[in-house]
Order: sequence, then structure tokens, then C-alpha cells
Amino acid sequence: MKKNILILCTGNSCRSQIAEGWMRFYAKDKANVYSAGIETHGVNPKAIATMKEVGIDISSHTSNHINEYKDIQFDFLITVCDHAKENCPYFPSDAKRFHHNFSDPSKKQGTETEIWQAFAETREEIRTYCENFVNQEVN
Repeated sequence: MKKNILILCTGNSCRSQIAEGWMRFYAKDKANVYSAGIETHGVNPKAIATMKEVGIDISSHTSNHINEYKDIQFDFLITVCDHAKENCPYFPSDAKRFHHNFSDPSKKQGTETEIWQAFAETREEIRTYCENFVNQEVN
């Protein structure tokens, strides 16, 4: 049976979108993967671009609010930033909960090259986490 995975961040614009892309890539047909925020900020164009660099298209992703998924029974809930973990409204679920505070490339200050490097580094950090998660929890 497919597992239901919810990835939660503050604005569902960057880290959770990248994680959704990687989780879908690694879990393939073994999981239904969703991402949401405690707010919605739209999908960050640089998140879309950094994933495109590695051949994963997240351009059709939408920024969703956690309340949109209250009727789905999740097996796993993963928070990808401290703010979401600390400020998430009560979300009734028997889901197994995980947390990893990934660096936020959208907050990076510096040259355009430094900002793109931050996105690539976060993308790869999330890639490793998602690959390990699927191997340990989903397979």
C-alpha cells in the first residue's frame, strides 16, 4: 500500500517544494507526496530552476496550506524548517513525525552566484535526506 507523506515548511515555497520533488523522485509509486506550509508564499522560481538543473520538474507544483490536507491520513509528516515545527497549528494525525532544519537559500544575501550556490547546496542537502528517508522508511 502506498504511503502518504506530508512535507511541511513555513511558506511552502522553497525547501518543502524541493523536498517534494526529491521525495517523489526517490519514492516513485510507493508514496503519495504532498507539501504544504503554515502560510502560502507561492513556489520560488529559483527552487524551480535549481531542480531543473538536475532534471526534476517542479514547475507545476502549487503552494498549499496545511489545512487543505486535514482529511488525508498521513503515514509521515516531515517538517523541513524550525519555524514550521515550532509554529505549526494543531494537525491531528497519527503520522510518524520527522524534523530536519534545512538551510533556507531564499534568505541568502550576496552576489547572484552566491545565491545560486546556496540553492544548489540546499538542493543537495535535501536530496541526501530524501534518498535516505525513502530507503529507511518507505521501502
